[in-house]
Amino acid sequence: MAEATVIHGTRAAPRKPWYTVLYIQVLIAIALGVAVGHFYPQTGSALKPLGDAFINLIKMMIAPVIFCTVVHGISSMGDLKKIGRVGIKTLFYFEAVSTLALGIGLLMGEVLQPGAGFNIDPASLDPKAVASYVSRAAQEGVTNHLMNIIPNTFVGAFAGGDLLQVLLVSILTGFAISRMGKLGEQVAHAIDAMAKIFFGVIGIIVRAAPVGAFGAMAFTVGAFGVGSLWKLIELVLVFYATSILFIVVVLGTIARAAGFSIFRFIAYIKDELLIVVGTSSSETVLPQMIQKMQRLGASKSVVGLVIPTGYSFNLDGTNIYMTLATLFLAQATNTPLTLGQELGILAIAMITSKGASGVTGAGFVTLAATLAIVPDIPIQSLAILLGIDKFMSECRALTNLVGNGVATVVISRWEGELDAQKLHETMAHPMTIGEEMETKPA
Repeated sequence: MAEATVIHGTRAAPRKPWYTVLYIQVLIAIALGVAVGHFYPQTGSALKPLGDAFINLIKMMIAPVIFCTVVHGISSMGDLKKIGRVGIKTLFYFEAVSTLALGIGLLMGEVLQPGAGFNIDPASLDPKAVASYVSRAAQEGVTNHLMNIIPNTFVGAFAGGDLLQVLLVSILTGFAISRMGKLGEQVAHAIDAMAKIFFGVIGIIVRAAPVGAFGAMAFTVGAFGVGSLWKLIELVLVFYATSILFIVVVLGTIARAAGFSIFRFIAYIKDELLIVVGTSSSETVLPQMIQKMQRLGASKSVVGLVIPTGYSFNLDGTNIYMTLATLFLAQATNTPLTLGQELGILAIAMITSKGASGVTGAGFVTLAATLAIVPDIPIQSLAILLGIDKFMSECRALTNLVGNGVATVVISRWEGELDAQKLHETMAHPMTIGEEMETKPA
């Protein structure tokens, strides 16, 4: 008989065999993917559709999940002043922490000088290699970005899958339902029931995460090769070290002030972190994060606003990457920058970073947009980073994910809507998304 664990007078579900636990399956899949990609690179490259299929399955569910979560969260608040208060607190928190991330990236780039000594001649680089990223960055100007938030049609927001468009439609719908009185309560209840259906579908899809992680990792190593890291290994190490420093020190301090441990929190979302490692995109775990934050004790209304908004406005990993990579390229091409120019880069990055999202490669496009405004650094120098961006995108996505999770708990606490007892009990005895959450009396 499987062993059961007694927790606070209740008997938890029997412990599952280790090989059925999702994060262990994902770890094994990642290791196998690296091995296949390294020893059989052609086979590894051919496995790309496995990773793409899993990502597309998750993306298929993101728009309806965000819609149901945000609409139900806003409509259940009732008090429109409260909605505005939570929104202002959320944006204030995002801006403050994002600025810290940009500043830390700039500081570490200046102190550690990862690009010094590369002595790369920009004229020797092929501008065609980054032409597509530059053109995309040009299209993502501030005005165009703001205009693109408005979908052509209500349904078009869901068809296109743009997170900000879905968020706009969801907020407007939530406001409308909150003003409908009794009928609005019935509609909100129906939308909450729809959300449970969508989360049920997510629970089925997420079981395929090991297959997706295996295919994505095999392709990455097979197509780019582990050896592609060595030439720019110092930048990769500095970026990972800076991101870890930011999570432990900055987010750790914020978490401690909010009454929880950043390390326990990371352990709680380990399944999602490993899926992100395999897919290099934090979007693949957005629905699971919404569920996990609610189970952690954060209120539905706050989770519904903070998590989706954070995927466009609270990208700490992307912010660190932008300022660090910009300084790296300046150092690598021997482009001198004054303190005023560096602060200017910080200010520009604060604006351009708001257009990024959790999609793989968005950080690279945002970096191109930043360099396009900074004429001193040759934009063709982006080609230096092409070979390693895939490896760095994983760290960006991981940092973004942890940052959004911490933000949700903190803002719930600010609103007085955080169940502190549930927070500590859940972190002490975490359960994965697919496990039975109910416990039976001892």
